[in-house]
Amino acid sequence: MGITWMRIRKPSQARRMLAIGAVVAACQLVAAQPKSAPLEQESPSIRVTFDGQQPGLSALSVDSLGRGEFRPSPITASRAPSVEYKVSLQGGWVRYALASDPGHAVWEMRCDGDTLQMRSLYRPGAAPQGVTWTFNPDVTHATLLGRVTPAGDVALPAVLHLPGMGSMRINVKGGTAALGYVAHRRPELFVAITFPAATAAHPDVEYTIATAAIYPTVPGIDAADRRFDGFRRNWLNALQLQAEEHILANNAESDPCAIVLYIYSDIARYTPELAKGLTALDIVRESLDRYLAGYRSYGMPGFVGFDAKRPGATDPRVKYVFLDYYPSLLISAWDYVDGAGDEKWLRSNYKGLRAWAETMIAPNADGSPLLEYPASGNSGSWGNPFTVRPANWWDAVGFGHQDAYSNALGYRALRSMAALAERAGETDDAERYRRRAQQLHDAYAGAFFDPATGVLAGWRSSDGQLHDYYFPFVNGIAVRYGLIEGDAAKQAMDRILAKMDAVGYRDFTLGLPGNLIPIRRADYVDLDPRFGGPKQEDGSDGFQVYQNGGTTACFAYFTLAALYRLGEREQADRILFPMLQAFSKEEFSGRAPNGLTYDWRDWKGGAHGYEGMLVDNYYAFLAVLDRAHMVAEIP
Repeated sequence: MGITWMRIRKPSQARRMLAIGAVVAACQLVAAQPKSAPLEQESPSIRVTFDGQQPGLSALSVDSLGRGEFRPSPITASRAPSVEYKVSLQGGWVRYALASDPGHAVWEMRCDGDTLQMRSLYRPGAAPQGVTWTFNPDVTHATLLGRVTPAGDVALPAVLHLPGMGSMRINVKGGTAALGYVAHRRPELFVAITFPAATAAHPDVEYTIATAAIYPTVPGIDAADRRFDGFRRNWLNALQLQAEEHILANNAESDPCAIVLYIYSDIARYTPELAKGLTALDIVRESLDRYLAGYRSYGMPGFVGFDAKRPGATDPRVKYVFLDYYPSLLISAWDYVDGAGDEKWLRSNYKGLRAWAETMIAPNADGSPLLEYPASGNSGSWGNPFTVRPANWWDAVGFGHQDAYSNALGYRALRSMAALAERAGETDDAERYRRRAQQLHDAYAGAFFDPATGVLAGWRSSDGQLHDYYFPFVNGIAVRYGLIEGDAAKQAMDRILAKMDAVGYRDFTLGLPGNLIPIRRADYVDLDPRFGGPKQEDGSDGFQVYQNGGTTACFAYFTLAALYRLGEREQADRILFPMLQAFSKEEFSGRAPNGLTYDWRDWKGGAHGYEGMLVDNYYAFLAVLDRAHMVAEIP
């Protein structure tokens, strides 16, 4: 692809807000240069402005599909340089030399087609100065995907992923460099990666940073079918490596959640090689290794938040291990072992995996084969303010005791653990886990089917009551995993779709609501109106906010996958394609004028989220593979 050379343009308002100092400096510099030596360069896949004061960038946008469709630059303004540089252009390279030694460049940079190149040249007597790219997550939640070194850096090769734009593969020549990687959301919101400079030991280091669209090839989808552009650019959105804990997380500057590690691993096992010798499953394995070593994430008592207000602070309301915690970890282990074929890792870690499984299936006092949560789930039992978190990911809703979602996940986990035990030669364990999975299967529909509605309820509380709010994801996961089949499965999904139509929910660009009718105040845990907490007993005044019927792409996968499994392609496509349209516009992330974010919205599109980017939204992409019959059955 050729390069278009352009003069520095007057920066837009967004770019001025992000990098006004650097852009003004660049404009002043170009005014002093010949017109053939601008600092802004563009190809169909990269638009870049090189910093006019010091080595680095003042703007960057990429389009990994090479269509020349560029989003606003997420690069923030650099700090004023500590030393003075002379900036010039030679042979297509932007050269940065110390003002005290203008004849010898210490960094050289250029854009060449789909690749950025940055060369660092060591000068004796000059302290090496690395180059840092700092990103504003409100523009795009940049993440660096790679293996973590003992020092906490990210080894090369690695992938820089920019949601809404695509990916860039980073390689290095002339050194064994790893990149610095840090992020925070309080008090500042940023993600930063640092390219180390050349040293006396490695005097000539060259980084190549090439755009790449990394996604699975799906049979039957023409490369020119632009309905799938969001899928192609954003497949990797589900994988965000938290920058300081070095573990997969909600996003690079947020908390890790083992309760959804299976979402990351399900995506990772269908992801092509990220870079030579680096796979997405490698990153899943490193996260599993952290958990096997005792790391505690959200959903486990004693977890310390990434940016807790007090060092060592924990949430006292997380009194019990969430019911979906161990199932998620075990499913992820199966995804890794089966996807990577790493029998050695399995043998080395089988004891730890078995400990997770045994904890998950510890006997219940009532002898039920279902997984049970210590909190009762009884209406009105949560308190105001609440003192204990409920059983699963939906941590503002009163899931307790016997939880339909977590038990479906537990069923898959038991099947996964049986397959792992078989591979490890532990045949007695394999048979025991299969038997327990079958017992759970046999008890499931009877425990959760609500004859009054014809669908599965969300949970059965310890007082024996069903709590049914027409949860699409609960019914979807049960169908997807085969816990209900045949006419019962079709009836459940038909009634969910009929209810969706009856309550007037039709704008699938917003994703799907978690529940289709208001959750009563007595069954809602967090009574803060900001998070959907109602004041009225019927819950209607909190409806459509956050987890009280708010819309999101999170968990929409299960509804889509269930419909494709039942052969209801037209119904599934009616939901999927508007969502893909929204994904192509990156409408499930970013910050609204009200200060809230688009990972959760009401039915009119108003923002009610707080993460900025919640990677769980992008699990919905797996439905594209279900549509093409590419996703394997559970073991």
